[in-house]
Amino acid sequence: MQNFDFRSPTYFAFGRDTEHRAGELCRRFGAKKVLLHYGQGSVIRSGLLDRVKQSLEAAGVDFVELGGVVPNPHLSLVYEGIEICRRESVDLILAVGAGSAIDSAKAIAVGAVNQEDIWQLITERKEITKALPVATVLTLPATGSEASSSTVITNTATKQKYGFGSELLRPVFSIMNPELTFTLPQYQTACGIMDMMSHLFERYFTPSTGVDLTDRMIEACLLSIIDNTKVVMQEPVNYDARANLMWAGTLAHNNIVGVGRVQDWSSHAMEHELSALYDVAHGAGLAVVFPAFMRYTMDHDIERYAQLASRVWQVEPQFKNLRQTALAGIEALEAFIRDELKLPLSFAELGAKAEDIPYLTERCRFGAQDKLGHFRPLSRADVAEIYKLAL
Repeated sequence: MQNFDFRSPTYFAFGRDTEHRAGELCRRFGAKKVLLHYGQGSVIRSGLLDRVKQSLEAAGVDFVELGGVVPNPHLSLVYEGIEICRRESVDLILAVGAGSAIDSAKAIAVGAVNQEDIWQLITERKEITKALPVATVLTLPATGSEASSSTVITNTATKQKYGFGSELLRPVFSIMNPELTFTLPQYQTACGIMDMMSHLFERYFTPSTGVDLTDRMIEACLLSIIDNTKVVMQEPVNYDARANLMWAGTLAHNNIVGVGRVQDWSSHAMEHELSALYDVAHGAGLAVVFPAFMRYTMDHDIERYAQLASRVWQVEPQFKNLRQTALAGIEALEAFIRDELKLPLSFAELGAKAEDIPYLTERCRFGAQDKLGHFRPLSRADVAEIYKLAL
């Protein structure tokens, strides 16, 4: 196990009707004027935004608004939010919605109090020393952004989608009411589930040894996600299933299951290029990339793949042929994506094109020694082959 520092300071208000506590919690965390940041309409149509506003008014917290966040949140709206925060002397940003609203809020929080251009900070991955506090009212379990230290923003002008991280970006509080997810379309629910599973896989595929505790924690989260997915797809208003999925999404990405181990993240980097170019849902892109990544890297650590297959997918281990066990695990994941989540498994289903593979490969953010990821560091040729496997 690697040395690690870990701090997860987010205060969670979890359960029914907790959105009514938004004003109380904003005051508790010192807010006098809040930027309410949200998407394009569902939080308005459902009445959630009105309930949050009423809570703020009752608590005597002033607020201004900025709606319009879209999936793969756009840099252009971030700039608009930065201007509002500076002009209105906002001291906390409250994101009401899914991961895109939260990610957009985090980027605004950095840009509002730093003189350097926010896109420059993101692309150069510069360390920051200040940011406005961010809080959330979560409506879709998926990205884990309600407790994570990261954000992902899309520059539509350059077709780039980049992540950025800082401990200053962990929300000060997150309100999580599973009832707010009852009316989610099945497709959005499925994309969210694939996203949280991918956060777990990115941590599971590691070169680190002596990490059986976090292996077991990841496996437990995956088992719970799989079981509760099967319930939710048949019973969308099952509170306990929705609650377990909502909390699983948080645990998958607040890094409690990722400490002490080197993490991979090459699949996310490859998917970011798909969603930047084609504007596809992040979870749908991951459903295409991850099985291809697994097939390509399986032989690098066949024991780990066989372990995952046995412990999570209940594959009977073939000790004389671990490769067969590992392959059966990957096939079980593909069956889950196809039959339970009903998400795409190929470029063709996603709407991606084989002729774009050189472009996608070139745009990936390769790191040290021109390699991507850490489990089995990938060259540009490797990345192109994984994209080809996904055709």
